[in-house]
Amino acid sequence: MGKRYFCDYCDRSFQDNLHNRKKHLNGVQHLRAKRVWYDLFRDAAAILQEEQTKKPCRKFLQTGQCDFGSNCRFSHMTEQDLEKLSAQVQGEQRLKELRQEGADVPLGTIEDWLEKRAKRLSTTQSN
Repeated sequence: MGKRYFCDYCDRSFQDNLHNRKKHLNGVQHLRAKRVWYDLFRDAAAILQEEQTKKPCRKFLQTGQCDFGSNCRFSHMTEQDLEKLSAQVQGEQRLKELRQEGADVPLGTIEDWLEKRAKRLSTTQSN
């Protein structure tokens, strides 16, 4: 039977020989799966920059879905999505600048969040 090659990106295996492996690695399905995998690890600034250069997808805006999905060359982000992403990028940049300046930036804990939430709830209930 011989050795088998398993592709982690595509989640499939095939007989391992030079021809089959070359054919698979240059295939459209593999290249798309590989791109999707690496896109998971991009930072928000890179995503924002790429999305701002793209034109909006007309089909996605009209129907709410696109046949091409993540492979579409047009943007599927609304204005609100872009605003949220730019706010996230600005927040990350401010945090990065504060850390470079040597400011002590405390990390939030669950207990802190619960205390703030309890205070907010008690003030809203008293009003």
